[in-house]
Amino acid sequence: MAGSVFRHLLIPTDGSENSLAAGELAFRLAEDQHARITLLHVVDTEVLRETVRVSDEEQPEAKARMQREGEKYLDHLERMGRTYQVDMVRELRDGDPHDEIVDCANERGVDLIVMGHAGRRGPRRKITGSVAERVIRFADCPVLVLAS
Repeated sequence: MAGSVFRHLLIPTDGSENSLAAGELAFRLAEDQHARITLLHVVDTEVLRETVRVSDEEQPEAKARMQREGEKYLDHLERMGRTYQVDMVRELRDGDPHDEIVDCANERGVDLIVMGHAGRRGPRRKITGSVAERVIRFADCPVLVLAS
């Protein structure tokens, strides 16, 4: 669309309040810019491995449960987005969240990633950084991060 700064926004969600707030902002921005939106949830394979390791749940069942949770997060965002005049698609992926977010943005030609900052806590965060920090570092497009 002529005059629009952003034509395609990516909203990754982990179901957190910050990611939902980021979604709300992204929908308003997309409507104003006449941009389309991709909604994304990533089933974190490291979290899946840890879940299986410390529980009685088998890997296929744990993965299916995590995928169902991800679909619920996407459903919630999609319902939010219906109040705006925007085109949306949704995607569910498995992998490292920051890698999948960056890959999705590149594959779909996204101009802006709008995401919440929930991030990892404790020792793992010190080693790897938060998902948002890594997306900022590796994304080829601007990243807008909402934090509480």
